[in-house]
Amino acid sequence: MKKCIATALLTAVLLTSCTPKTSTPTAATGPATSTAEQIAQGKTIFENSCGRCHKLPDPASHTSVQWVGIMNSMAPKARLTDEQHQWVYDYIVSAGKK
Repeated sequence: MKKCIATALLTAVLLTSCTPKTSTPTAATGPATSTAEQIAQGKTIFENSCGRCHKLPDPASHTSVQWVGIMNSMAPKARLTDEQHQWVYDYIVSAGKK
């Protein structure tokens, strides 16, 4: 009986740890969801946070889909909140279209 409970508990833990986390930031690949003011803040965050560690990439150098992957890997390193992550993404995508 104890072995069955332990097995069930282990299975539950493994299933829980393998499911996607709802708090993981993922930028949308559609139109910007941020306001003009938030996009302006995204530009400031991009320049100040990202520019601290490396040369800033040209927003037009990648597609919006590529930026999703880049942002998802870099935002935690820059310690961006979910909102800041979205603002920076929306800034980059809008700046890349110009």
